[in-house]
Amino acid sequence: MRNPQDMEDLLDEMYNAFTPTPLLPGDPAYVDCRAVRGDEDVVKDLGRTVRRSQQFTYQLYSGYRGSGKTTELYRLQKDLVERNHVVVYFAADEEDISVQDAQYTDILLACTRHLLRELENANPEPVLNWFKGRLRDLQDVMVTEIDIEKVNLEVGLKEFAKLTAAVRAEPGQRQKIRERIEPHTETLIQALNAFIADGRNHLPEKTKLLVIADNLDRIVPIFRDNGRSNHEEIFLDRHEQLKALNCHIIYTVPISLVYSRWATELKDNYGIPQVLPSIMVRRENNDPYEKGLDILKKIICLRLPSSLKDSLVPNVFESEAILQELCLMSGGYVRDLVQLMQEAITKTDALPIRGRAVQRAVDDLRDVYRRAVEEDQWEVLREVHQSKEIDNDKVQRSLLFSRCVLEYRYFDDNGDKQTWYDVHPVLWKEL
Repeated sequence: MRNPQDMEDLLDEMYNAFTPTPLLPGDPAYVDCRAVRGDEDVVKDLGRTVRRSQQFTYQLYSGYRGSGKTTELYRLQKDLVERNHVVVYFAADEEDISVQDAQYTDILLACTRHLLRELENANPEPVLNWFKGRLRDLQDVMVTEIDIEKVNLEVGLKEFAKLTAAVRAEPGQRQKIRERIEPHTETLIQALNAFIADGRNHLPEKTKLLVIADNLDRIVPIFRDNGRSNHEEIFLDRHEQLKALNCHIIYTVPISLVYSRWATELKDNYGIPQVLPSIMVRRENNDPYEKGLDILKKIICLRLPSSLKDSLVPNVFESEAILQELCLMSGGYVRDLVQLMQEAITKTDALPIRGRAVQRAVDDLRDVYRRAVEEDQWEVLREVHQSKEIDNDKVQRSLLFSRCVLEYRYFDDNGDKQTWYDVHPVLWKEL
């Protein structure tokens, strides 16, 4: 029997253990989910493509936000670095782009900044000379006055950081910067390739250089008056520029674009995109899928304080049914699983977590998803829930992007991969 303060401290520790952030390689909380995700593995699939190809590769990686893509990309980075390759990873939305309003130019500037920072042995002069040529055009959007003749790598990195920060956070400056950079993107690519070539000359002969531009999948879809989306403008209209850098690149891409009428064009331009699906917690007939549920229970268990790991029931949950309900209502979507845990812990005064706390957490999550559904989308959701299939239309792609519809994969008895879809289970009551 714990005293009230010890219980409060324990619940605080539990709450923070379920913060929905990516796991670094080697984190003891990591769980291998391949067996319930259609055997998807970026280390093998994307990593081998980089290692084996004699040509530069430009690959797309997709999935739901919070499904674990970044954690898997960290694993890929570690694996390639351990094989003596060079990996430049960056999360574009943290410092470089606004997911509410992103364009190709923003991504190119982000790649430039991170390559300059990471390739320390490369001669930066080509990029710095390009930057000096643009400074006169950019003086009115720079925070401080710059002596062009004194621009060196340190100053250049600092000013590039200011540019990308302004692009990300200052809508008023964003378009001005784009207008000044856009006419000169081809010369920037040329300068950047000269910089990359010099950097590669300082690497061992068989060492590969890979850039990972993460979190581009979070770019919110915006449809122009002509019906074309910003996703199409970036990844399709600008695919030649996205593939113009002379190194290997992995771009994360919105799942709604992967499941669009442009799927074959994406494949032709980049190769077959890899998609990280949700963890299958139900079969297509809606029966619980124990193998997937066991994986979710393991994810929960490994994040718990050591004093609670011996038994989820009754140490953490009042009953197996309550634990099962929380796992099922997450839909196998990892971010929702850990956020449901946080909400249930918030609504708990003392362990074990009771059914009422889980139900209130689920109700709160349902309210969020309900608000994401527009009136004309409910009938579409009913059809998806019945058929377990999606159509290639704007509405269903929007529902994929908002995670109101989830994707699952498994191998049937003949060894064939099967893909199916269902409405997020918190919305089932509304159908």
